[in-house]
Amino acid sequence: MFESFPAGESVRLDRKKYHEDFYRVFESGIRQLRKLERGQHFRERGFPSWEAFDSGEWETALSLVEEKREIYARQLRETERLGVRQRRLRVVEFPVTPYVQWEFFVLRLKVELGDEIRAIDARTIAETERERPVPEVVILGDRAMYEVVYENGDAAGARRYADPALIAETAAGFDALYERGEDFTEFFEREIAPLPPPAVGRRVAAGHGASSV
Repeated sequence: MFESFPAGESVRLDRKKYHEDFYRVFESGIRQLRKLERGQHFRERGFPSWEAFDSGEWETALSLVEEKREIYARQLRETERLGVRQRRLRVVEFPVTPYVQWEFFVLRLKVELGDEIRAIDARTIAETERERPVPEVVILGDRAMYEVVYENGDAAGARRYADPALIAETAAGFDALYERGEDFTEFFEREIAPLPPPAVGRRVAAGHGASSV
């Protein structure tokens, strides 16, 4: 599973070109979007909820998640209009990092609106990750695949893969893990909801990446 990915040929895109290319392919008639999210530390600068979380204002952070409701609802309506099935699998390490704890409240809103998201315990895929973590990728149908690149803690574009065989292999790996994933709400209620507010501030969060698309 994912054996060919490390040796795959790619083209580096800066952040602007990555987003332009992503949306061009996304609107080109694909039928599936798969997102495998593996990293445990990201930054979402400019997102008021994340900014509050990063400052240690947990209750404010949770209340501000709701500001994204209409934006996410509009994105899902557009996805449905285009006939794209969108699925995300969130790998979670234990103990749960502060970022992932916060992110799950954002993902809970997306699930409430109809997004297809599952979670999987990283310990259950240890055999798959013996040599390296599973790749963090966005796969657009059979046409393009992206691995986000980080520089100095910020999203700085992506590596774009176009080899159909590599895309098919990676998509098959995603599908296999997605089938093993757990219902988001069940995972959230058992593993995330009971957690106390995370101890986090800007000095703790500094130096990590920024999630993208």
